[in-house]
Amino acid sequence: MGSLSPAERLRLARIALQDRGIASPELLAPEILRSWDRCLEAGLEPHRTPEVIHVDEAILRQARERYEVTRRLALAEMHNLYHQISGSNFMIALGDPDGMVLDTITDDTFRTTADAKNIRAGGLWGELSQGTNALGLAAGMRAPVTVHGAEHFFTIHGGLTCNAVPIFGPTGDVAAVLDASSDCRSRQRHTMALVKMSVRQIENGLFREAHRNDLVLIFHTRAEYLRTLSAGLLAVDGSGRVLAANRQAEFFLQGLPARPGHHFAELFRTGFNQFLDEGHRRERVRLEDHEGSSYVVAIDNLRQACPIHAGKERRAPEAKARAPVARADWVTDFVAEDPAVAAALRQVSGAVARAVPILIRGATGTGKELVARHAHRASGRPGAFVPVNCAALPDSLVEAELFGYAEGAFTGARRGGARGLVAEADGGTLFLDEIGDMPVQLQSILLRLLDDWTIRPVGGGARSKVDVQLVAATNVDLEVAVAAGRFRADLFYRLNTVEVELPPLARRADFAAVARHLLRAIDPGARLTDAAVAALAERPWPGNIRELRGVLTRLAIAAGVGGVIDLADDGGTARGTGGPGAEATLERAVIDRVVATWERTGGNVAETARILGVTRNTVYKKLRGRPEASSR
Repeated sequence: MGSLSPAERLRLARIALQDRGIASPELLAPEILRSWDRCLEAGLEPHRTPEVIHVDEAILRQARERYEVTRRLALAEMHNLYHQISGSNFMIALGDPDGMVLDTITDDTFRTTADAKNIRAGGLWGELSQGTNALGLAAGMRAPVTVHGAEHFFTIHGGLTCNAVPIFGPTGDVAAVLDASSDCRSRQRHTMALVKMSVRQIENGLFREAHRNDLVLIFHTRAEYLRTLSAGLLAVDGSGRVLAANRQAEFFLQGLPARPGHHFAELFRTGFNQFLDEGHRRERVRLEDHEGSSYVVAIDNLRQACPIHAGKERRAPEAKARAPVARADWVTDFVAEDPAVAAALRQVSGAVARAVPILIRGATGTGKELVARHAHRASGRPGAFVPVNCAALPDSLVEAELFGYAEGAFTGARRGGARGLVAEADGGTLFLDEIGDMPVQLQSILLRLLDDWTIRPVGGGARSKVDVQLVAATNVDLEVAVAAGRFRADLFYRLNTVEVELPPLARRADFAAVARHLLRAIDPGARLTDAAVAALAERPWPGNIRELRGVLTRLAIAAGVGGVIDLADDGGTARGTGGPGAEATLERAVIDRVVATWERTGGNVAETARILGVTRNTVYKKLRGRPEASSR
């Protein structure tokens, strides 16, 4: 059956499943075959319409509380992913390790479909209830999986294409599953790559959260990659004992004992105390491991994890508080060549020198959080940068989220209680994002905090004072919201002591620099031609920098690792990159590049994958999309 197209193989597999109740090994991908076998063994019938069981609100609430940290990190990333996936008829879902849907973000077109009504919070999508589906399968396999169309066990789910990736916690357990599902007719082949990037971001956030009181070494062989997803994260305690390493750190240090219980000295040639001393004197430190590889290293949480070194800081705390100007090397993760943006940064630097609240205004995707992070760095504060999505705070648990809670404060409260987001920001920066969307009844709680900056955990405990730099951001016209009674005037005047506004991307004078900077973060070896920059600059960019990042990601995938992006080559088609015609152009470019490389290597799939920097499975999929394959 080697000459059959993938579509024909799947059609024959469906006939065998539905008419004879068997899963055909020669027709199905191994993971789909095993899943169908399990479904048949469980007595599931492919023609039957399965009932989607939805748990009650109390059980859903308890599940959300159980995975509160993962949810907080994932919801922010889900919004980013939502803006990166272009087109319509799609949804993004977060599931727990057992296949219960915790949260969804749904496109308006998809929201009205029968599938959307079933894939909602509280729904159980484990394999034994809903058959072969990506969310349930990814958790069980502990690996990314795509289930396309008729690969779903139940016929009724055959109109969906689902891409799901497990999210691993710092201990190696599956913490959740992130899924992007769409109408299979609008299937987008770059979606899996975007979901994987989002998952890595969430996993890094979970790692940092688990080790917020430990030393976290951020390292890479090249300095420009230090704050990217390709950096390694290594957690050690104040004595140098290894606590954990993320997957990228394990990759860098392969062959060395980068496992809990081992010591810093077993990994690196520099002594641990010497390393700490250098870390207090410099923003970045050079390390060489025992295999001879050299790294650039930044250190997070140095003051908290090593208080005995506090006197060795680069500057005294009083000098930090008075420093009105940010150093040039602080502005490393965004471009500020536009005069309006540069002026905003100068205002922010002056505000943090006086520890006054800052309000950042701007449309969605203009870089408000990046400016907030700049404020944190410019302040010189040793504490953490703690972002809070005000629109996502649950009404019933907002005080517990902000101020923490004592053990047993409410049903589902974790053993030992929790510190709360404000306490986590003590000595650092509290970033209140989407402040304009905070419900009115919750605004009084925030106002009470701003009055005296004291907190008391829900359910008991002593009051304590916190030292926090406050930064808020919104895309809402707060004056209009105040006039309409949706936002408290007293809170507005407390927040906007210093106010800055970021211009939309289409009005920025440094568009070319922004585009090339974003592309370096996506693929450091890729290059945008001047013609490509000019074509991109003609677009209105309603989604601003976030939209541009999504478009550049798709173009980089199409060009291949280290490729040259020149939109002038396609006759202008890609000037409307977000449209359906351009999507087809991008996919065609991906397939053509894979086919050309495959032919150049004499049909060697492994070598093609190595050259392009993709998996062999990706090469196989793209080869199936070449014209001669699809016409069989």
